[in-house]
Amino acid sequence: MSVGQPHPGWHAAEAALTKHPEWVLKLWLLQGRDDQRGTKLAELAKSLGIRIEYVSKSALDKQDRHHQGVIAWMKEQTLPSDAELTDFLDALTQPNPLLLVLDGVQDPHNLGACLRSADAAGVDAVIIPKHHAVGLTPTVSKVACGAAEALPLFQVNNLARTLDMLKARGIWLSGLALSDEAVSVFDADWSGALAIIMGAEDTGIRALTQKQCDRLVIIPMLGTVQSLNVSVATGVVLYTALQQRLKVS
Repeated sequence: MSVGQPHPGWHAAEAALTKHPEWVLKLWLLQGRDDQRGTKLAELAKSLGIRIEYVSKSALDKQDRHHQGVIAWMKEQTLPSDAELTDFLDALTQPNPLLLVLDGVQDPHNLGACLRSADAAGVDAVIIPKHHAVGLTPTVSKVACGAAEALPLFQVNNLARTLDMLKARGIWLSGLALSDEAVSVFDADWSGALAIIMGAEDTGIRALTQKQCDRLVIIPMLGTVQSLNVSVATGVVLYTALQQRLKVS
């Protein structure tokens, strides 16, 4: 059996054991650690029939120097794709879902941070493309602090086709982009069934994606810089939308 991929950190390990224990091959814990959190995690792993290995700090360091004393070794994941996304949307009971679409984010730290913000803001699912974008890596999982295991994440073959499918379902597409047509995120209407589209770190959303959007929005920049990091911008937009959506509900 393959040793799998190391997913370091308490949040990632706890989320994996709680949400997807079938993904976990084994659990590494730091030798001599007997605190309450470690004991609780070990008991959970044992109850699930997952093997626990107590290893040295140097062994953990070889995998990730920010391991926090725990690594969950997980099967390499094939993320659900187009058909599964359709099934997921069909099964949603709420009329006004909130989706996050990431068009070409390539830095695993940015993807992880976006997933963390999406989970915190109550996003129903995140959609990423299979090509020219980062997938679910151990670094993404670590930065996401458990959100990568808890939040529905779909990796689609053709983003343009997926966006057309969302529009056909009555889901409004709002993309963040520098454009004369863009309205301030603080003036936009964030109610209803909605997909928020964020672009790549250096180029933003692609021209084709912009054309598919029902509306373009922009974050006002009052200083000397012209843009925010994509993960920071994602947090700003999601929580601006959430504030309005909570008032409406």
